[in-house]
Amino acid sequence: MKSCTGVWVVVCLAMGLLSGCGSKDQPGPVDTGFFAKGADVGWLTEMEASGIKFRNSAGVEQDCMQILKDKGINSIRVRAWVNPADGWNNTADVVAKAKRAQALGLKLMVDFHYADSWADPGKQPKPAAWASMNFNDMKTALYNYTKGVMDTLKLNKITPDWVQIGNETNDGMLWEDGRASKSMANFALLVRAGYDAVKAVSPASKVIVHLSNGYDNQMFRWMFDGLREQGVIWDIIGMSLYPSYAPAGVSGWKTVNDQCLANMNDMLTRYGTPVMVVEVGFPVNDPVTAKAFLADIIAKTRSVSGGNGQGVFYWEPECHNHWKGYELGAFDDTGKPTAAMDAFLE
Repeated sequence: MKSCTGVWVVVCLAMGLLSGCGSKDQPGPVDTGFFAKGADVGWLTEMEASGIKFRNSAGVEQDCMQILKDKGINSIRVRAWVNPADGWNNTADVVAKAKRAQALGLKLMVDFHYADSWADPGKQPKPAAWASMNFNDMKTALYNYTKGVMDTLKLNKITPDWVQIGNETNDGMLWEDGRASKSMANFALLVRAGYDAVKAVSPASKVIVHLSNGYDNQMFRWMFDGLREQGVIWDIIGMSLYPSYAPAGVSGWKTVNDQCLANMNDMLTRYGTPVMVVEVGFPVNDPVTAKAFLADIIAKTRSVSGGNGQGVFYWEPECHNHWKGYELGAFDDTGKPTAAMDAFLE
């Protein structure tokens, strides 16, 4: 965890801020009165193109987003890849899914990976087109790409409610230049470029900085202290939470959820910005426990002071029949939602 400089501590105390040396430029917490019950459906159009069908709880074939909406989902999350080899999750695919969500009255979150494929804590590869750029040119490319996607959505009369600048950026993005442990200053410049690009097109869209392992308070403090020291601002802190991926020292989903709630409350107090759990998942073969896990983390997120726990998103609940080897969905092998999805109705 990074510590504040002595001068900055004096400034903080003079301002009467709470713990952690807040920034006067950081947006304050806002109770929107809306709680997002979300689903990431990044694979949906690819699944449909491969012939995968979806059925409602009665077994009737139906549009997947409609099924999700009928299960209490009010928000959709999609991922954006710069130039994917097969086209899925490119800008056109993002727009196609966003239009469908909007037509159903669902809110939208766009998750920029800033890669041609997956970016996560273990890998943050540069898009091929950016690989040979110097850092300043890459930062400009990130701004232009982000603004271009936002402009395209705007042309289609779509305004994302939330936009993530990077996906699970535990150690930054666009490695090695933007690796936070190597240069927090570089990572901060990339986040700022993305933030500015979003706000240039859509000031109302809330910008999220997203880390995994929502139970890991030390990591979150290290990252957000570092970004704040670099003068970065954000609107919401995003977290992933997967109990099955927790380390041996973090035992069981109840412990994971308890630690995540403590972290959410600390993030709000320390930085003065709302929090969201933008990814959760649980083994599909245990839907009863999955429902209990979901109901609990939804309730805990709602309990964050002042309405500043602003949502929970399930990552790819529509996955079934071992799609891409993913086993943390919430639809059964016949394509129907499991009991896990009933947690979003409560």
